[in-house]
Amino acid sequence: MKKTIFLTLAIAFVSFNTHAQQINWVTLEEAVELQKKTPKKIMMDVYTNWCGPCKMLDKNTFQNKNVADYINKHYYAVKFNAEGNDEISYNGKKYTNPNYNPELANRRNSPHELSRYFQIQAFPTIMFLDEKANRIFPLKGYKTPEQIELYLKMFKKDDHKILDTQEKFNTYYKAFKPEFKS
Repeated sequence: MKKTIFLTLAIAFVSFNTHAQQINWVTLEEAVELQKKTPKKIMMDVYTNWCGPCKMLDKNTFQNKNVADYINKHYYAVKFNAEGNDEISYNGKKYTNPNYNPELANRRNSPHELSRYFQIQAFPTIMFLDEKANRIFPLKGYKTPEQIELYLKMFKKDDHKILDTQEKFNTYYKAFKPEFKS
């Protein structure tokens, strides 16, 4: 009996300590629909199944409590497989992947039409969209919680609208005080 209780407590302790913070992921169509009632920007994680840095972004950054809490509060979060076979409606048009090969589901596959529309050329890319689902900026590559914080807060506050030169961005970047911890 004592062994059973001890084992149950040990499993509960391990489960509690390894439980990652969850982002409330929705589809792009759901995010656009949600924007109609409660306007928020969209943060879209554009990934592929074979991409190692995409998996690191999921594990190290998107499961970080500070990142997940901030995204859940201020953004609609979308996951989009740039080589997947989903049919997606966006801006009155349907996007598919007509050359999708199911045999290559976990390897390089043909690009989805929506990834071409957004001109995605690297994985991962975090695509930021405004409150009307218009493109703001594609953030390319793996980012740590500390690195993504700058962009999450900058786009949330619309500070990007005044950063129209590299010099202004560099000044903004140097003045930024990160609060997220890994």
